[in-house]
Amino acid sequence: MEELTIGNTKIPAIGLGTWHMGDNAATRSQEIKAIQAGIDAGARVIDTAEMYGAGRSEALVGEAISNLNRDDLFIIDKVLPTNASKSRLENSLDKSLKLVGTDYFDLYLYHWRGAVPLSETVETLQAMQQKGKIKRWGVSNFDLPDMQELLDLPGGDQVAANEDLYNIGSRGVEYQLLPWQREKRIPFIAYTPVGAGDEQGRLTTNPTVKEIAAAHQASAWQIILAWAIRDGNTLAIPQSGDPKHAIDNVKAANITLSADELAKIDKTFPKPTKKEPLDVR
Repeated sequence: MEELTIGNTKIPAIGLGTWHMGDNAATRSQEIKAIQAGIDAGARVIDTAEMYGAGRSEALVGEAISNLNRDDLFIIDKVLPTNASKSRLENSLDKSLKLVGTDYFDLYLYHWRGAVPLSETVETLQAMQQKGKIKRWGVSNFDLPDMQELLDLPGGDQVAANEDLYNIGSRGVEYQLLPWQREKRIPFIAYTPVGAGDEQGRLTTNPTVKEIAAAHQASAWQIILAWAIRDGNTLAIPQSGDPKHAIDNVKAANITLSADELAKIDKTFPKPTKKEPLDVR
């Protein structure tokens, strides 16, 4: 199974995303089973955020893991820009910890940049780490200039990961950001790794993807996920409220694509040849 290291922790390269989960009472039980099924299949990472359903996703995660061994899990949460100040971050973090039902997060991300000075947010994240409320901290929706600015700040070089949108249909980060993060040994987290909405349908029904999937006796979703984590420095966090689909997603970490298959994907979904705006959803 493909793995990567964040901080000092080795984790499987496919985790469980929870965006849009916890909002519907009718599907809550099924979503909890999906998280548990993904963990049973070998996932360790659960990614959530205070923004997701204004805490409903965090509460769902808390219920799903209530009977599991916390030490076996790697939980990622995120703070909103409006709460990323010295005066508000700890209170926001405490609320998230309570909802998830844990004493600490393995990774706590600044969800996207806002009005609070980046230096203030970094300083406060460092303080939360020193208090033991988070093991490591990172950022999300940061492009290369943001990351370079971050690393120039006191403590900024302690960033443990950057989470951005990335899939075969949205490869803009490959032009500058991904090579830079590999050089700096900063892990990359891919959200929406199989696309969303109409884009998802376009990717999963693509003839090249379907041909490669057939060769591996796998689904198109699994091939797209295996592609996303191919560099050994990327964690993909697909979201699914269906237990079987969650299991299949996790098992995609066992698929290794050949150089020929990767070349076919590059031909169908070309690499960027120039800088593109960061894809944010």
